[in-house]
Amino acid sequence: MAPPRSRRSRITATTIFLSLFLTVVVGAHCYLASRLVLDPNWPTGFRIAGLTLIGAFCVLLVAEPIAARRLSGGRSRVLAWPASVWMGFAFLGLVVLGLSDLALSLVRGLSSVFFGEALPEGSEAFYRLQAGMVLAATILLSGVGLREGLRQPRIRRVEIELERWPRERDGFRIVQISDIHISALRGRAFAESLTRRVNALDADLVAVTGDLVDGKVSAIGPEVEPFSGLRAPFGVYFVTGNHDHYSGAEDWVARVEELGLCVLRNRHVLKGEGAFAIAGVDDHRGSMTGDAGGEDLERALAGIPAEMPVVLLAHDPATFPEASRHHVDLQLSGHTHAGQIWPFRYLVRLSTPFVEGLHRRARSTLYVSRGTGFWGPPMRLGAPAEITEIVLRRSSTR
Repeated sequence: MAPPRSRRSRITATTIFLSLFLTVVVGAHCYLASRLVLDPNWPTGFRIAGLTLIGAFCVLLVAEPIAARRLSGGRSRVLAWPASVWMGFAFLGLVVLGLSDLALSLVRGLSSVFFGEALPEGSEAFYRLQAGMVLAATILLSGVGLREGLRQPRIRRVEIELERWPRERDGFRIVQISDIHISALRGRAFAESLTRRVNALDADLVAVTGDLVDGKVSAIGPEVEPFSGLRAPFGVYFVTGNHDHYSGAEDWVARVEELGLCVLRNRHVLKGEGAFAIAGVDDHRGSMTGDAGGEDLERALAGIPAEMPVVLLAHDPATFPEASRHHVDLQLSGHTHAGQIWPFRYLVRLSTPFVEGLHRRARSTLYVSRGTGFWGPPMRLGAPAEITEIVLRRSSTR
């Protein structure tokens, strides 16, 4: 049982999060309603329909996460799909509308500077034209995003040179999948396809770097069954991500172990007759959810011989600065989705400089996957999903 102070902290954090969430959601929908419905002053019937639609989807976005915790997978899909698609559509609508308003403000400002007076505020006809163009652009971008989000993830091949990698293991291949997010939106069929494609790559080792699921074991436990078919000579390894903790990490760890995956919770395993170590840490948010877990890098690396190369699985790339101080040779992470929907990647960059791809510090290397599934909107724009085939080479400088 969690200590009272820890419980109070979680309640406070949850209250703050929910308050911010409601403020952002309601504020965003008010902005959309004002600029796309009220300012253009559409005929009464269109105006009522537009306000009703925006209001209903606003309520749906708030209600869906609550309903999802109480409904089975099949029934929750009825709410999950429209809520998730609308989330992406509304986000893109806000981006397009915000950019168009910013452009208009710049034009008015330049007009004031060069011509001595600002352009007059837009007329009703102008606002209708702007609203129509914003809606058309948002529909187009949403369609492209949906197509990219629902397609099968691409195979991305990356070669990484490591100074200490054993010569006899040159060409060792790791297939990384991350941020799969099995949920009411994507279930067993996606897991089957993913397992089949990973096995077809015939890798030496498979790494699942967190956020396997979104939902309780009781609701979507059967959906992950196909992952029991993942095969690799050096093993299939899993570390928890933040969404696994939000979904009940203890239950999910037990379920993943039933599937035959090796779970690395702040521990390591020596592989290749001591040629290298594969280590893994819990997501650092684990302790915030009341789980017994939480990142403990010191514990995960304890006992590994100093001269032995280490491959670390850590869901959040934020672990990398500390991992590099411990001279970890390679860290594999996910979490960021590379922003998933442009231009969200720039907001991600505010929290971490490691958004996607390869990064190096001293002799340590980090690879950040763009993710294999999606979270929230079933969309990707400018950040395609990937199954990563990583080929490890001994550095040619040694």
